[in-house]
Amino acid sequence: MHAAADDRRALGRRGEDLALAHLRALGCELIARNHRTRYGEIDLIVRDGEALVFVEVKSRRTTGAPLPNGPLDGLRARQRRRLRRLAAAWLAETDPRPRSATLRFDAIGVLLDGDGALARLDHVAGAM
Repeated sequence: MHAAADDRRALGRRGEDLALAHLRALGCELIARNHRTRYGEIDLIVRDGEALVFVEVKSRRTTGAPLPNGPLDGLRARQRRRLRRLAAAWLAETDPRPRSATLRFDAIGVLLDGDGALARLDHVAGAM
């Protein structure tokens, strides 16, 4: 079981690395990564122009079973509510923090092949 947890952690880290590279290529600036609040962890917080963006990254390996929306199929209403709660906690607890008139919640799905190479990346801006 310990090895499975390590595999999931490595998969998540690889997915976040690829998501962050994608966001940086779009011109986003990293504010925080894997920030822990009392409600859990925020994967990425970036600045995209004037917007402060809270990003949920979902990473999966290809299994042969079809995922019509890729890894984002795993993003449920409960997780969207949780991300909003995490963002509110971060905003309340972080001082100083970047000021922004606009907040946005994005989702990035990363699908890796059996060798760990990127097979697909889906970025939904304003997903929540």
